[in-house]
Amino acid sequence: MTNVACMADPNQSQLVIVDMQTKLSSVMTDHIADVVKNCAILLQSAALLEIPTIFTEQYPKGLGPTLPELSLYMAGKKPVEKTAFSCCGEPAFNRQLLGDHQQVVLAGMEAHICLLQTALDLLTQGKVVFVLEDAVISRNPEKKRNALNRMREAGVIISNTESLVFEWLGVAEGGAFKKISQLVR
Repeated sequence: MTNVACMADPNQSQLVIVDMQTKLSSVMTDHIADVVKNCAILLQSAALLEIPTIFTEQYPKGLGPTLPELSLYMAGKKPVEKTAFSCCGEPAFNRQLLGDHQQVVLAGMEAHICLLQTALDLLTQGKVVFVLEDAVISRNPEKKRNALNRMREAGVIISNTESLVFEWLGVAEGGAFKKISQLVR
């Protein structure tokens, strides 16, 4: 089981945005705008702090591309396309995971399928996994709650966007602090 007292370390973190796609987002019922906003905050914060980022697309031919309001923060990176529910089931994803980065921060869709399976697989790889409850969503809120409970019981650190980005910052000073403070307002 992971050390649940662990704080996010910008030198050890890698951000993964899972399947934030156009057609998939259209079937989300509650809070999709908040989840998109929080994923954008994470992407911008990671860029400011030079934290490596991966984003995935589940069967993009059927579920569409990454939402345009998020892809603009991807700095021209190409998504990891996958058909496996767990991101770890895709060899291209595993090649992009940085071995020396022991913390993986997960956000995206759907909490009870792709995020859950990815988090559990990352735990078995020895990673410290953070899932941000305000940056994940499922079509059914009950399934999201169940997934978050399962992940917490397995040793995943359940946090939120604002807590995590301020853990990455560590101090209230500098240009990154000012910019990130404006993002979370």
